[in-house]
Amino acid sequence: MMSVLDLRGRSLSLRELRAALPRAEFDVEAAPHQVRPIVEDVRDRGAEALYAAAERFDGVRPARLRVPADVIAKALDQLDPTVREALEESIRRARIVHADQRRTDTVTQVSAGGTVTERWVPVDRVGLYVPGGLAVYPSSVVMNVVPAQLAQVGSLAVASPPQQEHAGWPHPTILAACALLGVDEVYAMGGAQAVAAFAYGFSDDTAAGLDECEPVSMVTGPGNIYVAAAKRLLKGLIGIDAEAGPTEIAILADAGADAEHVAADLISQAEHDPLAASVLVTDSAELAEAVAEALARRVAQTKHQERVSTALSGRQSGVVLVDDLDAGLDVVNAYAAEHLEIHTEDAAAVAARVRNAGAVFVGTWAPVSLGDYCAGSNHVLPTGGCATHSSGLSVQSFLRGIHVVEYDEGALREVGAQVVALARAEDLPGHGDAIIARLPELG
Repeated sequence: MMSVLDLRGRSLSLRELRAALPRAEFDVEAAPHQVRPIVEDVRDRGAEALYAAAERFDGVRPARLRVPADVIAKALDQLDPTVREALEESIRRARIVHADQRRTDTVTQVSAGGTVTERWVPVDRVGLYVPGGLAVYPSSVVMNVVPAQLAQVGSLAVASPPQQEHAGWPHPTILAACALLGVDEVYAMGGAQAVAAFAYGFSDDTAAGLDECEPVSMVTGPGNIYVAAAKRLLKGLIGIDAEAGPTEIAILADAGADAEHVAADLISQAEHDPLAASVLVTDSAELAEAVAEALARRVAQTKHQERVSTALSGRQSGVVLVDDLDAGLDVVNAYAAEHLEIHTEDAAAVAARVRNAGAVFVGTWAPVSLGDYCAGSNHVLPTGGCATHSSGLSVQSFLRGIHVVEYDEGALREVGAQVVALARAEDLPGHGDAIIARLPELG
């Protein structure tokens, strides 16, 4: 089912290794020509364009773009108690972890009378996107909202696609998650048009009154290629978290790993999307064979068999055989997986040597599924190798560091000559003149 890449006895450069490893095809560059007209239509026509896009892409026209408070309250009232309890626990744990990510202002005394303060300020308003395609993602509500709230963002709104089977509103479980988190500004809009709506803002004059969606400073949350393309197109007007691609899991395992656990975890990510990537890196051919046997049996029994089979047999998935764990670490660091599991002897020591991953799951009792829901960590993570330079969503994502500079006359006098010298060296005499205007003796 999964292809095999045998790297045993081979020494590849980082460039060669990256080229050889399985990777999902996710060409954001191919989408802007389709996305640009949608974005421009929302910019120009606002709510009218959003209703038209909902009919075209979601097959339903919501009665109103902003979800009424009573619809949100009803969704929570009708939520399965078991699901409610699980969501409440997910929220509780996420708040514990993200509370420790809060930044504090730092004042640095550069000289007598001269200080630089780094002040952490939340963005003014964020738009949080929650997908609504092949699955329902109330967990993504939690992962987006909790860090934004703990960053003390002043205003936040959630968007999720309207659903035909739910009277044109987003899925009720998503609405219930919003209610649990105290989010009352929720919109029935999805795809590129939702990103554009957040970026430009809009007015919606409905029978219920006038709904005003103010423009946001930032949009976060996962989505399909069109959401990613809209983020790229609008980046600059808005801040973004990432251009998220299909989900991916890599597992580094040795001969002692449990093949059933490994197979189950590979399937857990493959069921997200036919483009999802599942990669096993191991120095044990015997484990690879055992995992293949477990996959054949488990895939036949799983609910989303077709989707899982497509993902596991695609070019983005595979087994990579290596000589030893050192070589395996080279592979996973080059791959830079969104999710990386370590199933080896002394897994914590091996995990400590990982440099590139969105999140690392240590040992057989910490599967990715735990992180998706209730570990307390965030599951909005970099994909497509972006973990080499980017982090997952956190409180820090919603904060900006502002330097506040305070110098008195003595402190400026101490360094003024150096400022003038550097200004002249860069042929920017006006910069120096601004100092000389205060300290004429430097002229």
